[in-house]
Amino acid sequence: MIGRVCGVLETKSPPHLLIDVGGVGYEIQAPMSTIYQLPDVGNRVTLLTHFYVREDAQILFGFHEERERTLFKALIKISGVGPKMALVILSGMDVLQFMRCIENREIDHLVRLPGVGKKTAERLVIEMAGKVAFSASSSASLSEKWFGSLEAPHSPRAIEEEAVSALIALGYKPQDASRIINKVMFEGASSQELIRCALQSLARG
Repeated sequence: MIGRVCGVLETKSPPHLLIDVGGVGYEIQAPMSTIYQLPDVGNRVTLLTHFYVREDAQILFGFHEERERTLFKALIKISGVGPKMALVILSGMDVLQFMRCIENREIDHLVRLPGVGKKTAERLVIEMAGKVAFSASSSASLSEKWFGSLEAPHSPRAIEEEAVSALIALGYKPQDASRIINKVMFEGASSQELIRCALQSLARG
């Protein structure tokens, strides 16, 4: 079992990462919550990991915080929720937001995530209720940390591409991601501001 990876970040192409550990490159998939916390390529990183094995694949998933990994492990045990959907959930809302959705049975919020239908959302609410508890002492929204840690690209085109890539990593179709970013684009916007505006617009439908 691989529980942690420490090395040099070689590539960052959400949700895929490549980390060089002593000359061995580890391919890792990570949620956007983790990717937004990473430094620039070429710097050292440490990720908590979960090694997922199935008949046709062996995949290593990486996480910035233990509670992200804990929630990921709980999600993939639920029927109909595989690793891909678990990454989408962790990318679309932070851990505390997800737990509030479960506690308050906010199915409408869950179905706004790409790929999460009403039946899956209902199953999440039923099966996750009371299973995972996280301390409310961490009151700062993780999403604020994600957006705050994004480094603003220098050109409007680079800003747009960064925002579109982030939405695609969340599971939105490329054409939909481009459309919504163009819709919310405004002069002087940073990529994090565009992503936030786009997600708010998509949530409203």
